Amino acid sequence: MADGARRAAWTASGVSAGALAAAAALHGGPDLVVVGAALAAFVLGGAVGGRERGRVAVPAEAASPPRHAIAEALLANIPDPVILIDRRSVVIEANPAARELLPNLKLRHPLSFALRAPDVIDGIEEVLRTGQPLKTGYATRVPTERSFEVQIGALPMPQAGGQPNVVLFLRDLTSAQRLEAMRVDFVANASHELRTPLASLLGFIETLQGPARNDGAARERFLAIMRTQAQRMTRLIDDLLSLSRIELREHVAPTETVDICQIARQMVDAQAPLAAERGVAVTLESAGDACPVLGERDELLRVVENLIENAVKYGGERVAVAVARVPQGRRSVPEIELTVSDDGPGIPPEHIPRLTERFYRVDVASSRQQGGTGLGLAIVKHTLNRHRGRITIESEIGRGTVVRVRLPEREQGDAGTGS
Repeated sequence: MADGARRAAWTASGVSAGALAAAAALHGGPDLVVVGAALAAFVLGGAVGGRERGRVAVPAEAASPPRHAIAEALLANIPDPVILIDRRSVVIEANPAARELLPNLKLRHPLSFALRAPDVIDGIEEVLRTGQPLKTGYATRVPTERSFEVQIGALPMPQAGGQPNVVLFLRDLTSAQRLEAMRVDFVANASHELRTPLASLLGFIETLQGPARNDGAARERFLAIMRTQAQRMTRLIDDLLSLSRIELREHVAPTETVDICQIARQMVDAQAPLAAERGVAVTLESAGDACPVLGERDELLRVVENLIENAVKYGGERVAVAVARVPQGRRSVPEIELTVSDDGPGIPPEHIPRLTERFYRVDVASSRQQGGTGLGLAIVKHTLNRHRGRITIESEIGRGTVVRVRLPEREQGDAGTGS
């Protein structure tokens, strides 16, 4: 409905133009005029205390649902909490979102009984004193931490004695703030990871251009270190690009059929030289000749490679890789489980929930020494999200670590294998 038509419709229902203007000023545009208008119509239509006030007679042939019923239905479908109070801060009306956010919120009770926020209470008094809308903040800590922007504005009610009521509109900013915090952390971590090898490269370059210009032995040693640092930056950039590509397509489920048993065998063979160099024995136990799953072959190769490589680098002397079918039980879709276990030192329990975060490391120095970027398990997690799979990590100090990956099994007789 166009803005003018919307205003005309609500005005015809008994809501003043002043109320609409106040709602528009409060909520920042014509699309949210309906919030204040609905509340005004609710009150003027007689929803307070069951009394009908200010009703406009209409012809029988034009009979329609009562205004307060329409307004109530409209408020019920507004996803953000909306509360209407009078000049004494007594709650006149609240939509279901507000009642869910504030369980103690009750009609004809003071707002302060349910919302103990000094900034909001002071804001209400200021709006009543000046008539100008304002914005303030409100945060909850229990049961979860959430942040809201509270928009407070006066709602003129000429048919209700001339005293304005107050509308509170709470906009949930929790997701936006968390996203911003993640972005800041990501930029800071990526910058830090790149700054260290870059500083090393610049230092060696300056040394080779200066004091070690004619020192052949130093030049060979420095060039080897510079090569290592450049490879570290290359791995970091490659992992960042891989993670970006996976997140871009995370909502698109794969449609090809690949054999996870074959991928496991291929990755065990590929990691054999690294395992032999470190004196680690890697074994494979397969569920059979074929373990079909829906997936992107290259992405699943990267998942298995990361898990086995982590076990070889940070585990003990033995790494066991197993692929098995999981008994279906109550699940509607059968699953295949890939398990990578080691007999290493284990991981302290406080670190396990954060292992799949970007750049998170249990031991920063050891990870960098092994050439890790801190992005491997983040790539695994987002890849499994795209494949509708999941990862669990179990570890005990001194007894090793077990990583389990479960993927939906592709039923036999479906599209041919893409492996």
